[in-house]
Amino acid sequence: MTKFTIPRITFWRCITVLLAVLVAGIVVRRFTFGLGSISNLHDGMPWGLWIGFDLLCGVALAAGGFTITAIVFVFHLEKYKVLVRPTILTAFLGYLIVIGALLVDLGRPWNIWHPIVFWNPHSVMFEVGWCVMLYTTVLFMEFLPFVLERFGIHKPLRLWHRYLTPVLVLAGVLLSTMHQSSLGTLYVIAPQKLHPFWYSQALPILFFVSAIPLGLAMVSVESYLSLRAFGKRLHPEILRDVGKATAVMLMFYLTIRIEDIIVRGEFGNIFAFDAASWFFLAEFVIGGLVPMFLLFRRDIRENSLALMGTQTLVVLGMIFNRMNVTVTGFQLGTGASYIPSWMEFVLSIGMVCIGMILFSFAVRNLPVFEEGPLEDPRPTDPIAEMTR
Repeated sequence: MTKFTIPRITFWRCITVLLAVLVAGIVVRRFTFGLGSISNLHDGMPWGLWIGFDLLCGVALAAGGFTITAIVFVFHLEKYKVLVRPTILTAFLGYLIVIGALLVDLGRPWNIWHPIVFWNPHSVMFEVGWCVMLYTTVLFMEFLPFVLERFGIHKPLRLWHRYLTPVLVLAGVLLSTMHQSSLGTLYVIAPQKLHPFWYSQALPILFFVSAIPLGLAMVSVESYLSLRAFGKRLHPEILRDVGKATAVMLMFYLTIRIEDIIVRGEFGNIFAFDAASWFFLAEFVIGGLVPMFLLFRRDIRENSLALMGTQTLVVLGMIFNRMNVTVTGFQLGTGASYIPSWMEFVLSIGMVCIGMILFSFAVRNLPVFEEGPLEDPRPTDPIAEMTR
């Protein structure tokens, strides 16, 4: 058995460690002096950056886990099996970050067991809590074979893959479908507070459908970051197929979105060119229509850099959508004033950095890619230094 790889000390790693220490200090301050000591949240705006970015965006960015496993194991497209392990790792780490951010935002982590015992099936939050717990457990079970292989425990794996993997895949797809949509349901109960551009009774459907192209787009972005950090990327042909699938699902989502706005009589307000109109157009056009048309072009899909840049637009567009629903839509709908404090930004950025560190450690020491644990080559740029 080989030893675990210990990363070299670099400038960016030191910065990342210092940021992690700062995050730890902010967390201590939050549980010592309360939520108001580290955030600008108030009664008129109780949910801000953490719920919008860490929860809604974090869960959506982890959608590649259930999307890829469904493609491979449900639809039996074995060609894309190489995508399964990296996306499972990303989803697992994403949900751990979501849980960490939720504990900071909600407080009282010692009461985390309450939804398990005190049931309230009429509450959307009850469903969200159970889905997070159950799907994180499923992702852990899907991640566990990486560790067993790392330590050479192969005998249980044959039975695991034969009998347990199909159950975990089906459970993961079901729970993800419920969870992605139930996050949209959270905002259905606030029709008087959310701006009409982002409020709709179809939000559960919109949240679920939009998570699919986002999960596919993250595959390309992760491949590019893995190339820069580890010299490892997925086969270009697979990424081209993923790009085309992203375009199709993005078209499906945008069609539902614009049809919903037309049915609700809000289409004419899109061209009012007020604050809400500009936010909507930026999200819909730059993060939706533009990357959709680009991804339908073969020359864009065959150019690795252009493909990565276009998929990044999809990711940024969906993040913008979730932030509009959580923050912008509420501010425009209620007139509430809210600007996140610097500690809110540091905590969110720090969570992402911690996730990158854990992903790097897993890639170097576990068989996440087909060739097994990767070496730690010398970094070629700041991104590589920080992630390795």
